[in-house]
Amino acid sequence: MGAPLRKIIALAAMLALAGLSPAIADEAKPFTDAKVVNLTILLPPPPAADSMQTKSEIAAVLALQVERTPEELKHAQADDEETVWRFGGELFGAKFDKAKLPKFAAFFDRIIETEAAVVDPAKKTLGRLRPHLVSDLVRPAVEPSKSGSYPSGHTTLGTLEGIVLANMVPEKRAEIMARAWDYGHSRLVVGIHYPSDIEMGRISGTVIAETIMRQDDFKAEFEPAKAELRAALGLN
Repeated sequence: MGAPLRKIIALAAMLALAGLSPAIADEAKPFTDAKVVNLTILLPPPPAADSMQTKSEIAAVLALQVERTPEELKHAQADDEETVWRFGGELFGAKFDKAKLPKFAAFFDRIIETEAAVVDPAKKTLGRLRPHLVSDLVRPAVEPSKSGSYPSGHTTLGTLEGIVLANMVPEKRAEIMARAWDYGHSRLVVGIHYPSDIEMGRISGTVIAETIMRQDDFKAEFEPAKAELRAALGLN
């Protein structure tokens, strides 16, 4: 048995004794979860599938399906990527490089896990059917999902990322928050959400941001991530 293999086995044994696997040890930990930010209590219940509001919202989705330009569709399809790199790439350009931003990347891994920890349980409980599962006239332009539609997870994450990034780079606050708005709108353009899903996603992202920004662990990781990003972007 070679020395590298013995080291790997030894590391795995140490992690096992600690009750961890290598995969679990590397996982990002959310800053909060659905026990703290319970969206099923904070948000109004979604409209029923046969309600006038849902019918009106489906009509809005269908209108976008006809009116969207090829450029708008391409942009919205690219926004299906649920990462801070997609969110911020158009804002910050080539300097926004994951390989050169390890502290920032690790911090935003926790942001992404936070959105999932809060939103996924709420989606399961609230159980709103996606537009294409209510009307066969709706044809999603991204991979169809059968998970709950309400609130929009992409929009929640985009809003959360936008608020945090705007606090890191206040010089571009207007552009960052416009991008957050656009990131949510992309979910309508591709026909995978209702307008009210997007609205509730924006509310959810704001509530999550306001909750975690008060926490000591958030503050401790925010400052180094901010400094690293600003240095990479050439900002004082």
